[in-house]
Amino acid sequence: MKAIVVGAGIGGLAAALALAQDGWQVDVLERAPSLGEVGAGLQISPNGMRVLDWLGVTDSLRPAFFEPEAITLRSGKTGRVLFRLPMKDTATERWGAPFMQVHRADLHDALLRAGQSLGVTLKTGLDVRSYRSDGVVFTDTQDFDGDLVIGADGVRSVIRDQMLGADPARFTGNVAWRLTVDVDTLSDPPPPEGAIWAGHKRHAVTTRIRSGQMVNFVGIVEQEDWTEEGWSIPGDPDVLKADFGNWAPPLQEIIKAADAPFRWALFDRPPSPKWSDGVVTLVGDAAHPMLPSMAQGAVQALEDAACLALSLRKTRTRPALEAYHARRIDRVSAIQARSAQNLRMFHKSGPALVPFWVAGRAAPGVLQSKQDWIYGHDPLSLQP
Repeated sequence: MKAIVVGAGIGGLAAALALAQDGWQVDVLERAPSLGEVGAGLQISPNGMRVLDWLGVTDSLRPAFFEPEAITLRSGKTGRVLFRLPMKDTATERWGAPFMQVHRADLHDALLRAGQSLGVTLKTGLDVRSYRSDGVVFTDTQDFDGDLVIGADGVRSVIRDQMLGADPARFTGNVAWRLTVDVDTLSDPPPPEGAIWAGHKRHAVTTRIRSGQMVNFVGIVEQEDWTEEGWSIPGDPDVLKADFGNWAPPLQEIIKAADAPFRWALFDRPPSPKWSDGVVTLVGDAAHPMLPSMAQGAVQALEDAACLALSLRKTRTRPALEAYHARRIDRVSAIQARSAQNLRMFHKSGPALVPFWVAGRAAPGVLQSKQDWIYGHDPLSLQP
């Protein structure tokens, strides 16, 4: 059996590896001419760590992982902790796996190397134009024929557009900044945790990556329009400083150290009514774009990859793809909605943050239990 995967992101490479472990021959088609160190930090919650362990890549990633002490919500301007969710040790005890932070490039490389060790072939510089529902993929230079086609080509997916119609993704009115800084260059680094810094019409997230030796900063700011393409667009450091002026000192120091920040726009779509056409299906952002405000984009792509591969073990391709969609759609739709809700919550300031401070002190266990359906989910169980 042969699979054609369109897109060499986290979801595409995870799906390729999962299928290769089951004996599939897999070609991964990537538009970029080469795969470089693109992106920044990811947070991999316990549900995603289960998939990485199942895929056999956690040992190779161990030197790159960082396990945060906690996830906190803070006031962006004062740094005051509004609530704190313990993670180190607690995650494994409560949800069965740790909560880790990692550089996207390190995860990407681990998935690629593991796949290639099982015969996965990466073909770069190919512009996929269209597909046929029986498994043929047409590119700008050659055609590929498979028993299964997986569209893992992101929020602007060519595969999705043909399957469901060319409906442009919706600009959410938010633009994200990203940058990384070596911890050793900071006199007052942010704490070793996943810290969300909330503020009026903007928020920031700081994490640690590469064994804690690097700080990853993402800042999301409300903006009326966006006309640029891509998610690695160089940004003006002066604009970044203006966006987060007079915020807490650890953030100010990170921003001052930023000589080459990047920007990208946040787009989303409503849940898709179907993910498959014949033997062609979708994973990751091609199926369900996720806002980053729950740190579930990469994790849900990993869950997709596991569910798809396990569904294909049970039955023939077409009914397996229908079962895959049925198992995933309610969960990813709920997480999409929760992510949008979180984004609105993080863009509050002053008295609007008081309820979170009260909840963090009066009922910390309730805040933890609200994560159970996300972090405690077993993606390998084939249950919705």
